[in-house]
Amino acid sequence: MLFDTIVAKTTANGISAVNIVRVSGDETFSIVNKIFKGANLEKSESHTIKYGYIHDDGKIIDEVMVLLFRAPKSFTAEDVIEISTHGGNFIANEVTKLLIKNGARLAENGEFTKRAYLNGRLDLTEAESVMDIVSAKTHNQLSLANRQLRGDIHKLVDNLQAKVLDIIANIEVNIDYPEYDDVVELTNDIIKPKVQILIEDISHILKESTTGQIIRDGIKTVIIGKPNVGKSSLLNSLLKEDKAIVTDISGTTRDLIEAELNLDGIILKLIDTAGIRETEDIVEKIGIEKTIKAIEKASLVLLVLDQSNHLTELDKTLLKLTDNKPRILIGNKIDLGNKIDIDNENIINISAKKNQGLETLAKEVKTLFIDETIMAEDYTVLSNTRHIGKLEQTNQALEDALVACNNLMPVDLVEIDLRKAWSSLGEITGQSTSDDLISTLFTKFCLGK
Repeated sequence: MLFDTIVAKTTANGISAVNIVRVSGDETFSIVNKIFKGANLEKSESHTIKYGYIHDDGKIIDEVMVLLFRAPKSFTAEDVIEISTHGGNFIANEVTKLLIKNGARLAENGEFTKRAYLNGRLDLTEAESVMDIVSAKTHNQLSLANRQLRGDIHKLVDNLQAKVLDIIANIEVNIDYPEYDDVVELTNDIIKPKVQILIEDISHILKESTTGQIIRDGIKTVIIGKPNVGKSSLLNSLLKEDKAIVTDISGTTRDLIEAELNLDGIILKLIDTAGIRETEDIVEKIGIEKTIKAIEKASLVLLVLDQSNHLTELDKTLLKLTDNKPRILIGNKIDLGNKIDIDNENIINISAKKNQGLETLAKEVKTLFIDETIMAEDYTVLSNTRHIGKLEQTNQALEDALVACNNLMPVDLVEIDLRKAWSSLGEITGQSTSDDLISTLFTKFCLGK
């Protein structure tokens, strides 16, 4: 497939030791050669590095190192050159403008990775993993992204597609040679058992994907409690910084305060909320309303109780309000007493002020949300919301096929549902997908990727 030649800076904006400007396309070597003073790049071998200067009509712009990759052995499977310049936005921008002046075009967001996908260098799951690697904030997130990049999801999907195709093949044989199989026999003895096994396999994968999704996207977590119970102190202790204002005055926190915490490899998207109580203060009332909405949207509630006092009616109201939510009870101010004990529910006792007991919180979060066994390096787990959605569509199509089998529908109608399942699986890897989806996905990438 022929493309024009594109260029973009692949390193982040700002002052740095080195910047990299990437060029990809059929005319890469001839365009860069026009502004490079050194070896003749058009005659140079692939996977070599050349030293020289970038110039504009003889005027030296920068001293550079140039990395050469000839098609198809490059990231995009096209001719690629990466120019390593000195750091600073100005130099990289000048080099980029020179390349555009000599025939290149500024790349769109994600266009290098998009070309890698379109040229068969990566499948869609591997292409998406590139941004997951760039965005990773924990070792667990990086591990999931690297597994996806090495093709683990691709292999998983290929295996499922092969099983669906095997069932379709049995139906096709029956349609072409009806004298060899009785329809009822084909449905009950061949199609139904295989569909049922597939549904069980996919249901298991979807169940495990909950852990993958949490590791990739984090847990939306709200900290709640009555006023002056130590919610903001807990937030500050977890973050190891004074994110929230802490005073002895009830109602200090009047709005939501948001922060992100890496808690032993799990990202908690924390929201410190206004203390819930009866109040006539209009501003505080708005904050409390926001707190109640935040609880509804949260995946995890950290309910802070005051261990220096017995449960109050307000504490009991909050316990009832969060009874059906995943929650962790935190008994704060343990240094001042230990007066709360709730039947059938564990309380993590801490002193946010003295940073005591916080290490047990990570263990409790993992107990609630993480299946440690599936984080082994050789284990394949889905984490991308798009992939999970497509697998859910696959499962639904298989369920529909099973209903058709149970109702003894003609096998060619059963095959329609099976082909839907096969197609949904193909959309995960990009084997069967629309141009609109491809365009939308890659626009989410950063420039230079």
